[in-house]
Amino acid sequence: MRIKNYLCNVVSSSAGYGAGVALICLLSENIVLAQTDHVYTLKSCLENGLRNNYSLQITRNDQKVSTNNATLGNAGYLPTLDFTAGYTGTVDNTESKSRETGETVKENGVFDQTVNVGLNLNWTLFDGFNISTTYKQLKELKRQGETNTRIAVEDFIAGLSAEYYNLIQQKIRLKNFRYAMSLSKERVRIAEDNHHVGRFSRLDYQQARVDFNADSAQYMKQQEALHASRIRLNEMMGNTHVDQLVEIADTLIDVRANLVLKELWEATLSNNASLLKANRNTTLAQMDYKKVNSRNYPYLKLNTGYGYTLNKFDKTSSMKSRGNLGFNAGLTLGFNIFDGNRRRERLNAEIAVENARLQRNEVELGLRADLSNLWQAYRNNLELLNLERQNLVTAKDYYEIAKDRYLLGDLSGIEMREAQKSLLDAEERILSAEYDTKLCEISLLQISGKIIRYLQ
Repeated sequence: MRIKNYLCNVVSSSAGYGAGVALICLLSENIVLAQTDHVYTLKSCLENGLRNNYSLQITRNDQKVSTNNATLGNAGYLPTLDFTAGYTGTVDNTESKSRETGETVKENGVFDQTVNVGLNLNWTLFDGFNISTTYKQLKELKRQGETNTRIAVEDFIAGLSAEYYNLIQQKIRLKNFRYAMSLSKERVRIAEDNHHVGRFSRLDYQQARVDFNADSAQYMKQQEALHASRIRLNEMMGNTHVDQLVEIADTLIDVRANLVLKELWEATLSNNASLLKANRNTTLAQMDYKKVNSRNYPYLKLNTGYGYTLNKFDKTSSMKSRGNLGFNAGLTLGFNIFDGNRRRERLNAEIAVENARLQRNEVELGLRADLSNLWQAYRNNLELLNLERQNLVTAKDYYEIAKDRYLLGDLSGIEMREAQKSLLDAEERILSAEYDTKLCEISLLQISGKIIRYLQ
């Protein structure tokens, strides 16, 4: 509400500055109407997002699929049991010739019937370690699904954290632009008063008004950037009402300056999710190679059944019907001597293993390069931040001196505007350095697998 009252007072006390400035009150009114009682911290934003974000829900469902697939039955350890029932009817014209008498007997429309019901069990007892390797592969795919979920979660935490601090940045920038408007308003008042007493020309007064309108337009544009950041944060948290106001607890970008490069690299080698995924891809490729080699071994299969068969005969048989109820079992031992593809598949599997190892090394090298670049940017931004803080003190002193000289008429309006611009630029550079340093911090923690600490 204070923002609204302040802006409306600015417009009412500066009538005639342009119709566009009046829109600021309308924009501020929308902000006030959108107020909410709920205050978000970074942790609460992350918790809401991890619970509601649609992309993460899809990733978790994919992980459930890989978990459901890691079973003994899917690997082929368990037998198959089938229930079968069938009926067969035949209608034949028969011609029978007796060996003793040579008499020929012809019968037409002989109708025989067969009915069978049974249970059949088939079980592969051994197939050259293919089943055991498949089961290990399915469990590895299950762990790979967990790793994929972890990668998605870490990417989400990094993205939402960056947007959370971006919202803080946009709020601080809006505050800086509001401060710029207050400075411009004061300059307009001074120019107007001095113009009335003849100390300033009308040109100085008009230039002050132009600069005030320019600062007002910049403030209005910044409200749009703040609105866009708030919408992105609501979207990432899975809030249905993306336009709702997100009132956050933090008002400053807290920059951590205590990260250690050696600790980050050691944590990267042991905890980085992408590196763990590359290691598992190598393991999966090795298992594929073992499965190809399993075809060099014999296989042993068990086949059993229990059922009932009923045969009904028509005219040609001395029996009217016959029923059989019983159990049957058998073992099948086989060996694939040649199939034409085994050598090709083995060579391709060897290449896949080598490629997986190369990709793992490539991932590690890429992580080392990324960590080195981010570390350099992180250290540079920390030094830049300290320098800009010193520049801000100087810019404030320079502005106060310029303001005093402007009041005495010893400084032109253009020079006063340059002093004001220098002050605002110093504040903007500090804000950019703080946000850039925070982004480097987030990326370094993500690479080292420590990004989860934002949830603690």
